[in-house]
Amino acid sequence: MFAAIGIVILIVMVFGGFAITGGALGPVLHALPHEMLIIGGAAVGAIVAGNSMHELKALGKGLGKVFKGPRHNKEDHIDAIALTTKLMKMMKTEGAVSVEKHVSEPDTSPIFSEYPRLLANKPLVGLICDTLNLMVISTGTLENHAIEDIMDNAMKTHFHDMAEPQHALQSLADALPALGIVAAVLGVVKTMGSIDQPPEILGAMIGSALVGTFLGVLLAYGVVGPLAGRLKQINEQDEQIFHAVKQVVMASHQGWSQALVVESARSGLGHAVRPGQIELLDAMRGR
Repeated sequence: MFAAIGIVILIVMVFGGFAITGGALGPVLHALPHEMLIIGGAAVGAIVAGNSMHELKALGKGLGKVFKGPRHNKEDHIDAIALTTKLMKMMKTEGAVSVEKHVSEPDTSPIFSEYPRLLANKPLVGLICDTLNLMVISTGTLENHAIEDIMDNAMKTHFHDMAEPQHALQSLADALPALGIVAAVLGVVKTMGSIDQPPEILGAMIGSALVGTFLGVLLAYGVVGPLAGRLKQINEQDEQIFHAVKQVVMASHQGWSQALVVESARSGLGHAVRPGQIELLDAMRGR
C-alpha cells in the first residue's frame, strides 16, 4: 500500500516539479517509451540471465510482498507462542508419544487446525514439527545446544531463501544507472549520425539521449532501491515469528516455568508485533 503511494508521490513530484519550473514535458514524454524500452529490456534480460526459474518466481513473490506487507500480524505471533507452548507442555506432562501424531501429520492435527494462518506457513510448521519429531525420536536425549544448532541451521537456510529476491532487486538497482548510461550513449551515437541536421533537431536528439541517464538514475534510487529496502524490512519482520518459536522450544526444554517461557519469546519480538505482557498471558489462559 505505502509502496504504491510512494511511487505515485515520486512521479508527481519529479515530473510536476519539472513542469512547474518551466520544463517542457513534451520532449521527455516523447523520449520516455524508447528509453524505457532499452533500459527496461536490458534490466529484464539481466535478471533472466542471472537467475533460475525458481529465483525468478521468488522475485515475483517478493515484489508482491512489498505491496502486501508482512505475512504475520501481532495475533499470529501470539498464536505461534501459544501453539508451541501447548505442544511442549503436552510433551512434558503426557510424554513425547502424545505429540507424535500431531507433529507427524500437522494437516490433520486438531491442535494445528486451531491455527489455520500458521498452518499455511509451511516453513514455520516444518520448523516446529521437525524439531519436535527429533525430540520424540531421541526420547529425551537431545541436549540443548544440539536442538539450538538444528533450529538455527533450518532458520538460516530459510532466511537465506527469503533474502534472495531482495538481493536481486538491490543488484538491479545498482545496475540501472549504468543501463541508463547505455541508453544515453546510444542516443548520442544516433545524434552524431545526424550531425548535419539543424541545431534545433540536434538539441532535441541530445535531450532524448539524456532522458536515458535520467530514467536510469530515477528508477535505481527512486523506485527499485527503495523497493529492495522495503522487502528487507518485511523479511526481517517475518523472521521474528521463527525466533519466537525457537525461544519457546529452547526455554521449555530447559524446564523454565510457562510464564518465563512465554515472556522470553515475547520480549524478543519487535515493537510492531510484540503483544503486551498481560495481553499475551490473558490470551494464553483462554487457549
